[in-house]
Amino acid sequence: MHIAVVNQHHHNPDCPATCRHYTFLAQLALRHRVSLVASDGWRRTRITDTYSWAPTGVELHECPVPYANSMGVVQRLKSFIGFAMAAFRKAMQLQTPDVLWAVSTPLSTAWVVAQVARLRGVPWVFEVQDLWPSFPIQMGAVKNSLLQKRLYRMEKRLYRSASHIITLSPDMTEYVVSLGISPDKITTNYNGTDLALAAAVQPEEMAELRHTYKLQHKKVVLYAGTYGRANDIPTLLQTIEAMAANLSITFVLAGSGYYESQLQALAQRVPNLLLLPPQPRPEIFKWFKLADLSLITFNDLPVLQTNSPAKFYDSLACGTPVIVTNPGWTKRFVEQHGCGWYVPAEQSQALAQGIVQALAQPQELEAAGARGAAISRQLFDRQQLVKEVEAVLEQVVR
Repeated sequence: MHIAVVNQHHHNPDCPATCRHYTFLAQLALRHRVSLVASDGWRRTRITDTYSWAPTGVELHECPVPYANSMGVVQRLKSFIGFAMAAFRKAMQLQTPDVLWAVSTPLSTAWVVAQVARLRGVPWVFEVQDLWPSFPIQMGAVKNSLLQKRLYRMEKRLYRSASHIITLSPDMTEYVVSLGISPDKITTNYNGTDLALAAAVQPEEMAELRHTYKLQHKKVVLYAGTYGRANDIPTLLQTIEAMAANLSITFVLAGSGYYESQLQALAQRVPNLLLLPPQPRPEIFKWFKLADLSLITFNDLPVLQTNSPAKFYDSLACGTPVIVTNPGWTKRFVEQHGCGWYVPAEQSQALAQGIVQALAQPQELEAAGARGAAISRQLFDRQQLVKEVEAVLEQVVR
């Protein structure tokens, strides 16, 4: 089977990113021909040079289109349009695939794949990583009401056009069904994590980190991810400042993004905040293993309740319980499986209280971590999740 994948946001494990598709494509390339149409925008985020940029066996067709999380709305729009145009040309030049696979976001990637699929007479699969256009609209990036309506109509047409839809959370699936799409056409495939990277972390590596950063006898609360406008970083700032006198707790934040300068200023004022640069994928698992608790924070917006954050899966795989602030499926999940706690979004006092209460129960903290690790092995192993995606692709081709 010849699988053609179109993904503007391709990464490899040298980057500070989830790398879901790197793992998936590495496995699929063992059994199928895989062509990847991607931008080169994330090459500059490589921190190490350990991995090949595309997995062995994957044919890379790269589009020179810049992208960065620091871009504003206009710059991002130019990047999306630029990639759409370049990806259309690349995809039309490929030897005819058996199936096209669109990794969205942005929605423009799915639109391009739908056009190529129609022109070349092949089926296509729509992987929904975030709900667009709901996300940019609710974040205030698309204010024109006429444009909003057009984007929603395009979204619905794309769902209908796709031969199959893959979503990354049950709440995304529920949303797509609410638009009149048959549940039989949708597969929920969790974002998942790389269990082998979690298992590879050695105790001496964690001990070295504790020594290097003077974390002996400290409770470590970790936030690892983007400091973006959707991540409720202002609440995190307020929480850390309010807990500055509690020197038994150290907040470790690893990432970059919009609120980086405010976090750097806070780190100069409080003694228990450690800011780290973005970490390559193998390194971030060491921090998740070391941490006593990790935070998965997002703004209080309906669209963000559906998301499928990589740090949620990575933390649980490392046996580190989580505090989530989404009242959607992640809240239901941690409560059902006893692997974390829920605190309402945008409430710094409640978040501080939740952190203190969780850390005050070391036995329950350890038990919650063990439950999280167990459910990760059962549900979140990307080596198993890719088989489900492979089955979808094969079904569509048949």
